[in-house]
Amino acid sequence: MATADITVDVTVRGAGIFGLSIAWICHRRGARVQVIDPAGPGAGSSGGVVGALAPHVPENWNPKKAFQLESLLMAEAFWQDVEATGGVSAGYGRLGRLQPIADARTLELAEARCQTAAELWQGKATWQVRPASDFGDWCPPSATGQVIHDTLSARMHPRRACAALVAALRAGGVEVSGDGREAGLVLHATGYQGLLELNALSPRTVGGGVKGQAALLAHDAGAVPQLYADGLHIIPHADGTLAIGSTSEREFGRPDETDSQLDDVIARAVAAMPQLAGVDVLDRWAGVRPRARSRAPMLGAYPGRAGHFIANGGFKIGFGMAPKIAEVMADLLLEGRDAIPEGFRVTDNL
Repeated sequence: MATADITVDVTVRGAGIFGLSIAWICHRRGARVQVIDPAGPGAGSSGGVVGALAPHVPENWNPKKAFQLESLLMAEAFWQDVEATGGVSAGYGRLGRLQPIADARTLELAEARCQTAAELWQGKATWQVRPASDFGDWCPPSATGQVIHDTLSARMHPRRACAALVAALRAGGVEVSGDGREAGLVLHATGYQGLLELNALSPRTVGGGVKGQAALLAHDAGAVPQLYADGLHIIPHADGTLAIGSTSEREFGRPDETDSQLDDVIARAVAAMPQLAGVDVLDRWAGVRPRARSRAPMLGAYPGRAGHFIANGGFKIGFGMAPKIAEVMADLLLEGRDAIPEGFRVTDNL
Protein backbone atom coordinates (compact mmCIF):
# COMPACT_ATOMS: atom_id res chain seq x y z
CA MET A 1 0.00 0.00 0.00
CA ALA A 2 1.26 3.47 -0.86
CA THR A 3 1.95 5.82 2.02
CA ALA A 4 0.68 9.30 1.17
CA ASP A 5 1.23 12.23 3.51
CA ILE A 6 1.57 15.99 3.47
CA THR A 7 4.86 15.72 1.56
CA VAL A 8 2.92 14.73 -1.58
CA ASP A 9 2.04 17.66 -3.84
CA VAL A 10 0.10 15.72 -6.48
CA THR A 11 -1.76 12.43 -6.36
CA VAL A 12 -2.51 10.97 -9.77
CA ARG A 13 -5.33 8.46 -9.94
CA GLY A 14 -4.90 6.36 -13.06
CA ALA A 15 -1.73 4.85 -14.53
CA GLY A 16 -2.65 5.07 -18.19
CA ILE A 17 -0.92 7.34 -20.69
CA PHE A 18 -2.48 10.59 -19.42
CA GLY A 19 -1.90 9.88 -15.74
CA LEU A 20 1.68 8.65 -16.17
CA SER A 21 2.66 11.47 -18.56
CA ILE A 22 1.27 14.18 -16.28
CA ALA A 23 2.93 12.58 -13.27
CA TRP A 24 6.22 12.54 -15.19
CA ILE A 25 6.13 16.24 -16.13
CA CYS A 26 5.02 17.27 -12.63
CA HIS A 27 7.94 15.28 -11.23
CA ARG A 28 10.37 16.85 -13.72
CA ARG A 29 9.22 20.26 -12.54
CA GLY A 30 10.07 19.40 -8.96
CA ALA A 31 6.68 18.33 -7.57
CA ARG A 32 6.37 15.42 -5.17
CA VAL A 33 4.08 12.97 -6.91
CA GLN A 34 2.44 9.61 -6.33
CA VAL A 35 0.43 7.51 -8.80
CA ILE A 36 -2.36 5.16 -7.70
CA ASP A 37 -4.12 2.62 -9.91
CA PRO A 38 -5.68 -0.53 -8.44
CA ALA A 39 -5.49 -2.29 -11.83
CA GLY A 40 -1.82 -1.44 -12.36
CA PRO A 41 0.00 0.57 -15.04
CA GLY A 42 -1.40 0.34 -18.57
CA ALA A 43 -4.19 -1.96 -17.47
CA GLY A 44 -6.87 -0.17 -19.50
CA SER A 45 -6.86 1.06 -23.06
CA SER A 46 -3.33 2.44 -22.66
CA GLY A 47 -2.01 -1.11 -22.47
CA GLY A 48 -2.83 -1.83 -26.09
CA VAL A 49 -0.56 -2.69 -28.99
CA VAL A 50 -1.30 -0.37 -31.94
CA GLY A 51 0.44 2.96 -31.21
CA ALA A 52 -0.35 5.13 -34.24
CA LEU A 53 0.72 8.70 -33.51
CA ALA A 54 -0.82 10.22 -36.62
CA PRO A 55 -2.01 13.77 -37.36
CA HIS A 56 -5.38 15.08 -38.36
CA VAL A 57 -5.77 16.18 -41.98
CA PRO A 58 -3.93 19.50 -42.54
CA GLU A 59 -6.91 21.71 -43.36
CA ASN A 60 -9.81 23.48 -41.62
CA TRP A 61 -7.37 24.41 -38.85
CA ASN A 62 -8.69 24.60 -35.29
CA PRO A 63 -7.33 24.54 -31.71
CA LYS A 64 -7.51 20.75 -31.53
CA LYS A 65 -5.37 20.30 -34.65
CA ALA A 66 -2.90 22.98 -33.57
CA PHE A 67 -2.55 21.37 -30.14
CA GLN A 68 -2.01 17.96 -31.69
CA LEU A 69 0.66 19.31 -34.04
CA GLU A 70 2.60 20.82 -31.16
CA SER A 71 2.33 17.60 -29.18
CA LEU A 72 3.49 15.41 -32.06
CA LEU A 73 6.48 17.68 -32.58
CA MET A 74 7.31 17.48 -28.85
CA ALA A 75 7.12 13.70 -28.76
CA GLU A 76 10.65 12.76 -29.76
CA ALA A 77 12.30 14.82 -27.01
CA PHE A 78 9.66 13.72 -24.50
CA TRP A 79 10.26 10.02 -25.06
CA GLN A 80 14.03 10.39 -25.28
CA ASP A 81 13.98 11.94 -21.82
CA VAL A 82 11.75 9.19 -20.44
CA GLU A 83 13.92 6.44 -21.92
CA ALA A 84 17.19 8.02 -20.80
CA THR A 85 15.92 8.29 -17.22
CA GLY A 86 14.31 4.88 -16.80
CA GLY A 87 16.31 2.78 -19.24
CA VAL A 88 13.19 1.28 -20.88
CA SER A 89 12.32 1.89 -24.54
CA ALA A 90 8.88 3.12 -25.54
CA GLY A 91 9.52 2.05 -29.13
CA TYR A 92 9.08 5.60 -30.43
CA GLY A 93 10.06 6.34 -34.01
CA ARG A 94 8.95 9.13 -36.32
CA LEU A 95 8.97 7.08 -39.51
CA GLY A 96 5.96 8.59 -41.28
CA ARG A 97 2.85 7.03 -42.76
CA LEU A 98 1.54 5.83 -46.13
CA GLN A 99 -2.11 6.01 -47.21
CA PRO A 100 -3.44 4.74 -50.57
CA ILE A 101 -5.40 7.14 -52.79
CA ALA A 102 -8.53 5.47 -54.12
CA ASP A 103 -9.79 7.77 -56.88
CA ALA A 104 -9.35 11.02 -58.77
CA ARG A 105 -11.32 13.11 -56.28
CA THR A 106 -9.27 11.81 -53.34
CA LEU A 107 -6.11 12.47 -55.33
CA GLU A 108 -7.19 16.06 -55.93
CA LEU A 109 -7.81 16.58 -52.21
CA ALA A 110 -4.50 14.97 -51.28
CA GLU A 111 -2.59 17.23 -53.67
CA ALA A 112 -4.32 20.34 -52.30
CA ARG A 113 -3.29 19.32 -48.80
CA CYS A 114 0.37 19.31 -49.79
CA GLN A 115 0.25 23.11 -49.78
CA THR A 116 -1.87 23.48 -46.64
CA ALA A 117 0.48 21.11 -44.79
CA ALA A 118 3.46 23.22 -45.86
CA GLU A 119 1.78 26.24 -44.29
CA LEU A 120 0.11 24.72 -41.23
CA TRP A 121 2.90 22.33 -40.25
CA GLN A 122 5.38 25.21 -40.34
CA GLY A 123 7.89 23.36 -42.48
CA LYS A 124 8.55 20.87 -39.65
CA ALA A 125 6.94 17.95 -41.49
CA THR A 126 5.69 17.23 -44.99
CA TRP A 127 2.58 15.81 -46.65
CA GLN A 128 3.33 14.60 -50.16
CA VAL A 129 1.66 12.65 -52.94
CA ARG A 130 4.10 10.08 -54.28
CA PRO A 131 4.04 7.05 -56.58
CA ALA A 132 3.34 3.86 -54.68
CA SER A 133 6.28 2.32 -56.52
CA ASP A 134 8.63 4.55 -54.49
CA PHE A 135 8.01 2.31 -51.48
CA GLY A 136 8.50 -1.14 -53.01
CA ASP A 137 6.69 -4.03 -51.38
CA TRP A 138 5.93 -2.09 -48.19
CA CYS A 139 2.98 -0.17 -49.56
CA PRO A 140 -0.75 -0.87 -49.55
CA PRO A 141 -2.48 -1.30 -52.94
CA SER A 142 -3.63 1.99 -54.46
CA ALA A 143 -6.13 2.23 -57.31
CA THR A 144 -4.50 5.43 -58.57
CA GLY A 145 -0.95 4.21 -58.16
CA GLN A 146 -0.36 7.15 -55.79
CA VAL A 147 -0.08 7.32 -52.02
CA ILE A 148 0.00 10.02 -49.36
CA HIS A 149 3.30 10.08 -47.51
CA ASP A 150 3.49 12.25 -44.41
CA THR A 151 6.57 12.64 -42.23
CA LEU A 152 4.76 13.78 -39.08
CA SER A 153 3.31 10.40 -38.11
CA ALA A 154 5.22 8.32 -35.59
CA ARG A 155 4.88 4.88 -34.06
CA MET A 156 5.28 3.65 -30.53
CA HIS A 157 4.29 0.56 -28.55
CA PRO A 158 1.62 1.68 -26.04
CA ARG A 159 2.28 -1.11 -23.56
CA ARG A 160 6.01 -0.45 -23.62
CA ALA A 161 5.46 3.31 -23.41
CA CYS A 162 3.58 2.88 -20.13
CA ALA A 163 6.37 0.63 -18.84
CA ALA A 164 8.95 3.25 -19.87
CA LEU A 165 7.11 5.97 -17.95
CA VAL A 166 6.79 3.78 -14.84
CA ALA A 167 10.53 3.02 -14.98
CA ALA A 168 11.40 6.71 -15.34
CA LEU A 169 9.09 7.71 -12.47
CA ARG A 170 10.47 5.03 -10.18
CA ALA A 171 14.03 6.03 -11.06
CA GLY A 172 13.10 9.47 -9.71
CA GLY A 173 11.57 8.06 -6.54
CA VAL A 174 7.93 8.39 -7.62
CA GLU A 175 5.79 5.56 -6.33
CA VAL A 176 3.36 3.86 -8.71
CA SER A 177 1.13 1.63 -6.60
CA GLY A 178 -2.22 -0.07 -6.46
CA ASP A 179 -3.57 1.63 -3.36
CA GLY A 180 -2.95 4.64 -1.19
CA ARG A 181 -4.25 7.71 0.56
CA GLU A 182 -4.78 10.85 -1.47
CA ALA A 183 -2.72 13.91 -0.59
CA GLY A 184 -2.13 17.26 -2.22
CA LEU A 185 -3.93 18.06 -5.45
CA VAL A 186 -5.65 15.06 -7.00
CA LEU A 187 -5.73 14.36 -10.73
CA HIS A 188 -8.28 11.86 -12.03
CA ALA A 189 -7.03 10.19 -15.21
CA THR A 190 -9.29 7.19 -14.87
CA GLY A 191 -10.33 6.41 -18.43
CA TYR A 192 -13.79 5.45 -19.52
CA GLN A 193 -14.89 4.44 -16.02
CA GLY A 194 -14.16 7.99 -14.94
CA LEU A 195 -16.37 9.30 -17.73
CA LEU A 196 -19.19 7.06 -16.59
CA GLU A 197 -18.87 8.52 -13.09
CA LEU A 198 -19.05 12.03 -14.52
CA ASN A 199 -22.27 11.18 -16.34
CA ALA A 200 -24.03 11.20 -12.98
CA LEU A 201 -23.08 14.86 -12.52
CA SER A 202 -24.54 16.11 -15.78
CA PRO A 203 -28.05 16.25 -17.29
CA ARG A 204 -26.59 14.85 -20.50
CA THR A 205 -24.03 12.17 -21.28
CA VAL A 206 -20.47 13.40 -20.72
CA GLY A 207 -18.81 10.43 -22.36
CA GLY A 208 -18.31 6.71 -22.29
CA GLY A 209 -16.24 3.91 -23.73
CA VAL A 210 -15.62 2.52 -27.20
CA LYS A 211 -14.17 -0.97 -27.32
CA GLY A 212 -11.28 -1.69 -29.63
CA GLN A 213 -9.74 -4.98 -30.68
CA ALA A 214 -6.24 -5.30 -32.13
CA ALA A 215 -3.64 -7.94 -32.87
CA LEU A 216 0.13 -8.20 -32.61
CA LEU A 217 1.87 -10.25 -35.30
CA ALA A 218 5.29 -11.87 -35.49
CA HIS A 219 6.45 -9.86 -38.48
CA ASP A 220 9.56 -7.66 -38.54
CA ALA A 221 9.04 -5.08 -41.30
CA GLY A 222 12.03 -3.00 -40.24
CA ALA A 223 12.20 0.79 -39.91
CA VAL A 224 9.46 1.57 -42.43
CA PRO A 225 6.43 3.89 -42.38
CA GLN A 226 3.20 2.83 -40.74
CA LEU A 227 0.27 2.17 -43.06
CA TYR A 228 -3.35 3.27 -43.00
CA ALA A 229 -5.40 1.16 -45.39
CA ASP A 230 -9.02 -0.03 -45.46
CA GLY A 231 -9.64 1.79 -42.19
CA LEU A 232 -6.84 -0.11 -40.43
CA HIS A 233 -3.61 1.00 -38.78
CA ILE A 234 -0.69 -1.29 -39.59
CA ILE A 235 2.21 -0.41 -37.30
CA PRO A 236 5.71 -1.94 -37.55
CA HIS A 237 7.15 -1.84 -34.03
CA ALA A 238 10.77 -1.40 -33.00
CA ASP A 239 10.83 -4.80 -31.28
CA GLY A 240 10.23 -6.68 -34.53
CA THR A 241 6.49 -7.14 -34.14
CA LEU A 242 3.66 -5.61 -36.14
CA ALA A 243 0.34 -4.33 -34.79
CA ILE A 244 -2.96 -4.07 -36.64
CA GLY A 245 -6.23 -2.54 -35.47
CA SER A 246 -8.64 -1.49 -34.36
CA THR A 247 -12.36 -2.06 -34.18
CA SER A 248 -14.64 0.68 -32.82
CA GLU A 249 -17.50 -0.86 -30.88
CA ARG A 250 -20.04 1.36 -29.12
CA GLU A 251 -21.97 -1.69 -27.93
CA PHE A 252 -20.11 -4.54 -26.30
CA GLY A 253 -20.46 -7.19 -23.64
CA ARG A 254 -17.05 -8.23 -22.35
CA PRO A 255 -14.64 -5.30 -22.56
CA ASP A 256 -11.41 -7.27 -22.52
CA GLU A 257 -12.28 -10.24 -24.75
CA THR A 258 -11.66 -10.58 -28.48
CA ASP A 259 -14.02 -12.22 -30.95
CA SER A 260 -14.65 -12.74 -34.65
CA GLN A 261 -14.46 -9.00 -35.31
CA LEU A 262 -10.72 -9.22 -34.73
CA ASP A 263 -10.51 -12.13 -37.18
CA ASP A 264 -12.02 -9.76 -39.75
CA VAL A 265 -9.41 -7.10 -38.92
CA ILE A 266 -6.62 -9.61 -39.47
CA ALA A 267 -8.14 -10.78 -42.76
CA ARG A 268 -8.43 -7.20 -44.02
CA ALA A 269 -4.80 -6.52 -43.12
CA VAL A 270 -3.69 -9.61 -45.04
CA ALA A 271 -5.77 -8.52 -48.04
CA ALA A 272 -4.00 -5.16 -48.03
CA MET A 273 -0.54 -6.63 -47.37
CA PRO A 274 -0.33 -10.23 -48.64
CA GLN A 275 3.10 -10.73 -47.07
CA LEU A 276 1.27 -10.98 -43.74
CA ALA A 277 -0.51 -14.17 -44.78
CA GLY A 278 0.31 -17.04 -42.43
CA VAL A 279 2.17 -14.85 -39.94
CA ASP A 280 1.80 -15.97 -36.33
CA VAL A 281 -0.50 -13.92 -34.12
CA LEU A 282 1.38 -13.21 -30.89
CA ASP A 283 -1.37 -11.40 -29.03
CA ARG A 284 -5.06 -10.65 -29.40
CA TRP A 285 -5.94 -7.56 -27.37
CA ALA A 286 -9.17 -5.81 -26.44
CA GLY A 287 -9.82 -2.74 -24.31
CA VAL A 288 -12.21 0.16 -23.91
CA ARG A 289 -11.05 3.62 -24.92
CA PRO A 290 -12.47 6.76 -23.26
CA ARG A 291 -14.50 8.94 -25.59
CA ALA A 292 -15.72 12.29 -24.26
CA ARG A 293 -18.87 13.71 -25.83
CA SER A 294 -16.78 16.27 -27.72
CA ARG A 295 -14.28 13.59 -28.90
CA ALA A 296 -11.53 15.97 -27.74
CA PRO A 297 -9.42 15.50 -24.62
CA MET A 298 -11.26 16.59 -21.48
CA LEU A 299 -9.09 18.66 -19.14
CA GLY A 300 -9.56 20.90 -16.13
CA ALA A 301 -11.07 21.18 -12.67
CA TYR A 302 -13.34 18.42 -11.37
CA PRO A 303 -16.87 19.86 -10.96
CA GLY A 304 -17.75 20.44 -7.31
CA ARG A 305 -14.50 19.00 -5.91
CA ALA A 306 -11.98 21.64 -4.87
CA GLY A 307 -8.39 20.60 -5.44
CA HIS A 308 -9.39 17.81 -7.85
CA PHE A 309 -8.77 17.79 -11.60
CA ILE A 310 -9.55 15.66 -14.65
CA ALA A 311 -7.54 14.47 -17.65
CA ASN A 312 -9.62 12.12 -19.77
CA GLY A 313 -11.01 11.52 -23.24
CA GLY A 314 -8.70 11.86 -26.21
CA PHE A 315 -10.36 9.02 -28.11
CA LYS A 316 -7.86 7.46 -30.56
CA ILE A 317 -5.41 10.37 -30.17
CA GLY A 318 -4.37 10.04 -26.53
CA PHE A 319 -0.77 8.92 -27.03
CA GLY A 320 -0.13 11.59 -29.63
CA MET A 321 -1.65 14.28 -27.40
CA ALA A 322 0.00 13.12 -24.16
CA PRO A 323 3.23 15.18 -24.19
CA LYS A 324 1.39 18.50 -24.64
CA ILE A 325 -1.45 17.53 -22.29
CA ALA A 326 1.13 16.72 -19.62
CA GLU A 327 2.64 20.20 -19.97
CA VAL A 328 -0.74 21.96 -19.89
CA MET A 329 -1.96 20.02 -16.86
CA ALA A 330 1.32 20.60 -15.02
CA ASP A 331 0.87 24.32 -15.70
CA LEU A 332 -2.60 24.16 -14.16
CA LEU A 333 -1.72 21.98 -11.16
CA LEU A 334 1.61 23.50 -10.19
CA GLU A 335 1.28 27.12 -11.31
CA GLY A 336 -2.46 27.72 -11.50
CA ARG A 337 -1.98 28.72 -15.13
CA ASP A 338 -4.85 27.71 -17.40
CA ALA A 339 -3.61 27.12 -20.95
CA ILE A 340 -6.30 24.58 -21.87
CA PRO A 341 -7.42 25.28 -25.44
CA GLU A 342 -10.93 25.93 -26.63
CA GLY A 343 -12.98 22.75 -26.80
CA PHE A 344 -10.80 20.79 -24.37
CA ARG A 345 -12.37 21.85 -21.10
CA VAL A 346 -14.34 19.61 -18.79
CA THR A 347 -17.18 22.15 -19.02
CA ASP A 348 -17.33 21.70 -22.80
CA ASN A 349 -18.78 18.25 -22.16
CA LEU A 350 -21.18 19.07 -19.33
